[in-house]
Amino acid sequence: MTTKATIEEKLTRAFSPTELGVIDESDRHAGHSGWKEGGETHFRIEVVSKAFAGKSRVEAHRMVNEVLAEELNNGVHALAIKTRAE
Repeated sequence: MTTKATIEEKLTRAFSPTELGVIDESDRHAGHSGWKEGGETHFRIEVVSKAFAGKSRVEAHRMVNEVLAEELNNGVHALAIKTRAE
């Protein structure tokens, strides 16, 4: 399973989103810190879920980071996160 697919699966399980976008932007970071051949190091994530209702932006981002902690510790260098409550 690709890192992108793993991220999609974990976010879907954790937040039951009504909208989910996971974009691998690694190609835009070639040669930068954390980049590796083959990509899957830099992602842009957009999640819309009821789980974020009443949460601050920081709280929602922390929720996403917690769900993806394993990926962040094993090859994912950067996440650009956009969350929104349904």
